[in-house]
Amino acid sequence: MQIVLVHPQIAPNTGNVIRLAANVGASLHLVEPMGFSMDHRLLRRGGLDYHELTEVHVHADLDSAREACPGRWLALTSRGARRYDEVDYCSDDVLVFGCEATGLPDEMLATFATDERVHLPMAPGNRSLNLANAVAVVAYEAWRHLGFEGAGGAATSIEAIAAQPLD
Repeated sequence: MQIVLVHPQIAPNTGNVIRLAANVGASLHLVEPMGFSMDHRLLRRGGLDYHELTEVHVHADLDSAREACPGRWLALTSRGARRYDEVDYCSDDVLVFGCEATGLPDEMLATFATDERVHLPMAPGNRSLNLANAVAVVAYEAWRHLGFEGAGGAATSIEAIAAQPLD
């Protein structure tokens, strides 16, 4: 799984997504322009020491990111045709998110087929979620579909949890 942030503007959000990408075994691709530099202190703070635990790539434009990320591209947008939990995720999926203020630009969104546009449901009257939170919800759902492949440490299935002795 790969995660793409198109024109991210808020360094701490991107730092949090770096940490998330490391935790789910994904690589992160950032599409310029961005609202911060890669050495921004709040980017480092949000990502803690996880910058070394995942691959982070910066691309000049979406076409460069597409070349670097083969697989099925899914655009996360409030105008998506499918809910995020209705997708049958695959290990080569590329999850694409727009910037915090405006989401994916219309011209980029138009490059995705209708069934490649995915949304997170929200209560009426709301227009968006925090970018890092939206990425977390979708990335963990995709990873769940993949059986939490590569997870370590704590038990990751109901059967494994039930088999553990109680302390």
